[in-house]
Amino acid sequence: MKKFWGFVIKECLHLLRDYRTMIILVGMPIAQVILFGFAIRNELDSLRIGILDNSRDNVTTEITSKLLSSGYFILDGYFNRHEEIEAAFEGGRIKEAVVFGSSFAEDILRDNRADIQIITDASEPNMANLALSYTSGIIQNYAASLSEEQQIPLSIGTEVKMLYNEEMKSVFMFVPGIMALILMLISAMMTSITIAREKELGTLEVLLASPLKPLQIILGKVAPYLLLSMINVAFILIVSTTVFGMPIRGSLLLLVAECALFIMTALSLGILISAISNSMQVAMAISLVGLMLPTVLLSGFIFPVENMPYALQVFSHILPAKWFLIIIKNIMLKGTGFAYIWKETGILLFMTAVLLTVSIKKFKIRL
Repeated sequence: MKKFWGFVIKECLHLLRDYRTMIILVGMPIAQVILFGFAIRNELDSLRIGILDNSRDNVTTEITSKLLSSGYFILDGYFNRHEEIEAAFEGGRIKEAVVFGSSFAEDILRDNRADIQIITDASEPNMANLALSYTSGIIQNYAASLSEEQQIPLSIGTEVKMLYNEEMKSVFMFVPGIMALILMLISAMMTSITIAREKELGTLEVLLASPLKPLQIILGKVAPYLLLSMINVAFILIVSTTVFGMPIRGSLLLLVAECALFIMTALSLGILISAISNSMQVAMAISLVGLMLPTVLLSGFIFPVENMPYALQVFSHILPAKWFLIIIKNIMLKGTGFAYIWKETGILLFMTAVLLTVSIKKFKIRL
């Protein structure tokens, strides 16, 4: 029995010395608890809205004040025309707009009723429903208090307009997210595992002894995954449009080009992971923890980034999937062109250049 406990102690010490395994065993549960705890939120926080007030009376001013003082909304600005609202939605500046008709106070005091139009960006159905629920609740609470004050039954109706997804189909949210997740897993994770396996088996050094340069070997390794990812893009688009009715309101050529750019970013990330990994297990763990979970939780795929704590919002900026989702939704759902996605495209280009440069440098040093 004494020998057995000695063996157990030896194994424990061996495990403690393996810092990579300890990071996986201890760091992964902690990371999952933190990410799930902070990212999964069903409440609204700091949603950017716009106001079109055609009346500008004391009632509309009070309703606007109630909305902004609730802490759920942040005012992006006041609009003068409906065209300005459309431009703000297309540019991604706001997620909701509240429109007051002319002579709003007069209507509610004369007819005991007035209407407010609420316009939401339904490309994210969960966020749209949440924003509509909060806005309607605040307006109805104000109507109830106004009725008590005037001692007559008053009502404020809400006319709802859902942009880009009138039927509130959840597939409009999931298709872009699934596309980002699949391309990230195939391009980044499979690339990192493949190259890490070559390093682990010692066959990559044999390739480096060939007339091919290291850059040519690496590009040759990732080329099949680039082709496979583009084939997957074609299949995803065909299935999503024919089976689920997903629209492509923008340029198909621009959409394919942006997908190719994101694939290159993911491939560069996979090369970097393989450069810092000595085994397939380490590459797999880094890919799952560092790519899959953040892509699902922090990219805006399922849970709105705006509802997350500020630290996680900042962290989400380094995720390529976040910028890719913005691009995809703009092209497929909003039908916007390159003028509206040039910033996100530039960020992906910058990420690709940096990741590829660092990855190639690491490979030259290590091998």
